[in-house]
Amino acid sequence: MADQKTSMAPKYHPQEVEKDRYNFWVDGKFFEAKNDQSKNPFTIVIPPPNVTGRLHLGHAWDTTLQDIMTRYKRMRGYDVLWLPGMDHAGIATQSKVEAKLKENGQNRYDLGREKFLEQVWNWKEEYASFIRQQWEKLGLGLDYSKERFTLDDGLSNAVKEVFVTLYEKDLIYRGEYIINWDPSTQTALSDIEVIYKDVKGAFYHMRYPLKDGSGHIEIATTRPETMLGDTAVAVHPEDDRYKHLIGKKVVLPIVGREIEIVADDYVDMEFGSGAVKITPAHDPNDFEIGNRHNLERVLVMNEDGTMNENAGKYKNMDRFECRKQIVQDLQDEGVLFEIEDHEHSVGHSERSNAVVEPYLSTQWFVKMGPLAEQAIHLQQTDDKVNFVPDRFEKTYLNWMENIRDWCISRQLWWGHRIPAWYHKETGEVYVGREAPEDIENWRQDDDVLDTWFSSALWPFSTMGWPDENSKDFMRYFPTDVLVTGYDIIFFWVARMVFQSKEFTNRRPFKDVLIHGLVRDAQGRKMSKSLGNGVDPMDVIDQYGADSLRYFLATGSSPGQDLRFQWDKVEATWNFANKIWNASRFVIMNLEDFRYEDIDLSKEKSLADEWILTRLNETVENVTRNIERYDFGEAGRHLYNFIWDEFCDWYIEMAKLPLYGEDEEAKQTTRSVLVVTLDSILRMLHPFMPFITEEIWQHIPHEGESIVETDWPEVISEYSNEQSAKEMQRLVSIIRSVRNVRSEVDTPMSKSINIIIKAHDESVVRELHTNRHYLDRFCNPEQLTIATDVEVQEQAKSAVVTGAEIFFPLEGLINIDAEIERLKQELEKWNSEVERVQKKLANENFVNKAPEHVVQEERDKEKDYLEKQRLVQERIKELETVS
Repeated sequence: MADQKTSMAPKYHPQEVEKDRYNFWVDGKFFEAKNDQSKNPFTIVIPPPNVTGRLHLGHAWDTTLQDIMTRYKRMRGYDVLWLPGMDHAGIATQSKVEAKLKENGQNRYDLGREKFLEQVWNWKEEYASFIRQQWEKLGLGLDYSKERFTLDDGLSNAVKEVFVTLYEKDLIYRGEYIINWDPSTQTALSDIEVIYKDVKGAFYHMRYPLKDGSGHIEIATTRPETMLGDTAVAVHPEDDRYKHLIGKKVVLPIVGREIEIVADDYVDMEFGSGAVKITPAHDPNDFEIGNRHNLERVLVMNEDGTMNENAGKYKNMDRFECRKQIVQDLQDEGVLFEIEDHEHSVGHSERSNAVVEPYLSTQWFVKMGPLAEQAIHLQQTDDKVNFVPDRFEKTYLNWMENIRDWCISRQLWWGHRIPAWYHKETGEVYVGREAPEDIENWRQDDDVLDTWFSSALWPFSTMGWPDENSKDFMRYFPTDVLVTGYDIIFFWVARMVFQSKEFTNRRPFKDVLIHGLVRDAQGRKMSKSLGNGVDPMDVIDQYGADSLRYFLATGSSPGQDLRFQWDKVEATWNFANKIWNASRFVIMNLEDFRYEDIDLSKEKSLADEWILTRLNETVENVTRNIERYDFGEAGRHLYNFIWDEFCDWYIEMAKLPLYGEDEEAKQTTRSVLVVTLDSILRMLHPFMPFITEEIWQHIPHEGESIVETDWPEVISEYSNEQSAKEMQRLVSIIRSVRNVRSEVDTPMSKSINIIIKAHDESVVRELHTNRHYLDRFCNPEQLTIATDVEVQEQAKSAVVTGAEIFFPLEGLINIDAEIERLKQELEKWNSEVERVQKKLANENFVNKAPEHVVQEERDKEKDYLEKQRLVQERIKELETVS
């Protein structure tokens, strides 16, 4: 047994409580996976944050949920590994470093590849340090001995292994395709790195003249600058308007190039003029049409979004400046005859916000069909990935079933360089895990892989794969839970599933817990432009990590967005303060009480039996809800038990024996206080690790840290349903007395007469046995408890289960007002009766719900009907008087 501290600070100051506590945990190696073969493993890999900046509230939410699960599972006896790590985040990180260089009048080409990468590695080290400091402030129980980075040597080997294997299986290929191109960062983007925004633009209607001078054909475009790369005009083969023109030539305005009119089923006869310009190098649909008709691909732009030599006199102009000039020139020639306002969806780069250009480029692709098919089939097996909430499985499958090949090459320097080399003389392509032996004759591909290519391997590359005999891989893979937002199901979750299935033949994780986005109090997405972002570190500085964590964990249900509200964080601080004050009361009244002195075998009071029964029920409810990832509901049970029952009721009732003369009763009360507070702290610990560790160190305990204690169990000997019912009746009576006193403005210090009419003698005996509680908390001048009592007509009344309470308050009561109050109470019981009867009339509920749940509702129905009857009778009595 470790020595306990003997006193707590008078006031709760989270900064003092949380100071240096994390070092105690890390130095004690409490978070390190023990590889204890006697325990079942439980594994989570952290979604690796990008080394582009500091963590935001979404990270805080995501990691708090993971920390809750790992602390909980560790207490449940699992060998827990929570593996930390960070992502190199290719485009995002390189953009940050290039922006920094630009401030000094430099660019990456000035430095060269090697020197530039040194700069990026320095950036990575700086921001990785920031992220670790933030993990510390949040109190995350990470195993730093296994920390990984996506550009570590081990992970780089895994990336090479996957690339080469897929290439050898003909699942990676290199080809010329229309890709999404970011002219700002000058790199390719995958489809899901493109954000579509509605933009006010125009339809430009033009007439292309027929070569034979017999007329013209009308087309329309939103991007007139691309007409410089037109190589055909297409019409539908069944369009009677144009059948006679198929095979004829038109002269491309400005350029003067002759292009053919072709027939293709892709064309929509009902849209516009029914004729479309075909630009195979600048439109993905035109690219496919061009392939079918063997059309030339004329690229008219440079990678930076300026026009190239194929654009003729517009060479070197910015694409949007070119658009303005070419519109003017077409109008001058009489070719452009109408400009129609048109709002349409335009792709923007997720990273740079530049308008994405569909661009003809030679890139590396993953052939997704076979990989997606395997991942889809996985969901039909017992080894499927379970989505929580399960509706997100449909989102995942819908994307998988409609997937396109994945463009994986990026024109960057920061990232995993593609393991492909080109022979300097023959042009031969070599793909391998190692460079060619005669390296002087080969040139390595300059491009790097999409960041998500390495992130997709994260659950197993971090465990030592491709060495399948790695201890960590054998012990901790597959992982148990992935926690992530619904916004990256496509980016990351799907890719981890199909890569894991392909290379390990197993799912990467058993469950995926999906949460939403953190929004502001008005429900808006947090953004720099709105200025509504909140730094989690600022919240911690003001209210402490425990308050932020508890708010984040309990403020939303799985799959839903979370609204950040400062007043709710403050409310969780008040909750922590309440726990602090209650704990301090307990500790101040323990005197020299030790862990070995805990003894619950002696006679216990009704309050003792009640709080232990409620403790059992709370342990059961909290455990069940954490297991189903409903942390909000688990938190609600904890909050109600701690604040309402332990602090507001039991501690007040415990003062009677603690301040009395019966030493045995004192020791029993101390035992109950310690046992209950100890279990509260253990249940609360995954949510609020700092304050629970601090308080736990002050109470009698076994072990060095609460981190390594056992999760509370339901102890059947603690449960006493009869005591719980009796206590509930007492609480109802005391509350009724307090309510009546408030209504008639009579303070607790003034004694009043109270009459309790019990429904039977057992209730009379029960209330007499526990009369000391009524005397202490109701302050009666005269207390009558019987089954047959005389009640003054001018009396207030209240109904509780098994009894009626009357307050002879002659001169203080207005009978009409009392009738009105009782009618409002009757409405309440009418509503409760209707609700419970409707529930019991539902066959699905009665047949499918657990028997004890159905029985609870039947018991409620009986209770509510009795209260309804008594209130109705009292109204009748008073109405006869008035």
